[in-house]
Amino acid sequence: MPALPVDCQITFLYTADLARSASFYEGALGLKLALDQGGCRIYRVTGSGAYIGVCQAADAPVEPAGIIFTLVTREVDGWYERITGQGWECEHAPRYNDVYDIYHFFVRDPAGYRIEIQRFPQADWDQSG
Repeated sequence: MPALPVDCQITFLYTADLARSASFYEGALGLKLALDQGGCRIYRVTGSGAYIGVCQAADAPVEPAGIIFTLVTREVDGWYERITGQGWECEHAPRYNDVYDIYHFFVRDPAGYRIEIQRFPQADWDQSG
C-alpha cells in the first residue's frame, strides 16, 4: 500500500516554564518561531517541514524519561560551542560513540528533555524522505 502524504512533522514537549524553555529553543538553539499559540510555541527545525512544539502544562513531567530529541548536523562542535557559550551545561563534550557510529553530545532543555546533537560519519543512510 503506498504511503499517504505527510505535510510536516511536529514533536510536542511539555514544560512548566514556557518562558524559560522558549529562551532555550530560541536562544541556545536559535530555532525560528513558526507559530505562537499562547500556551504553545512551535519552532521550525528544518526547511523541510520538521517542527518542535513546546507547550505550557501544569502537569509537565519533572524528569521526562525515554525521549531524546535529536538534531542531525555536520557541525556538532559548532553547536557545542554555541550552547555552552550561552551558559547551558551539556552532559559531555562531543565524542564518538562506536556502538551507533555517531559523533554527538547531549544537553537538557529547561524542562529536562534530552536534546542530542549528532552527526553520522557514514553517508549511506537515506535522508531523502
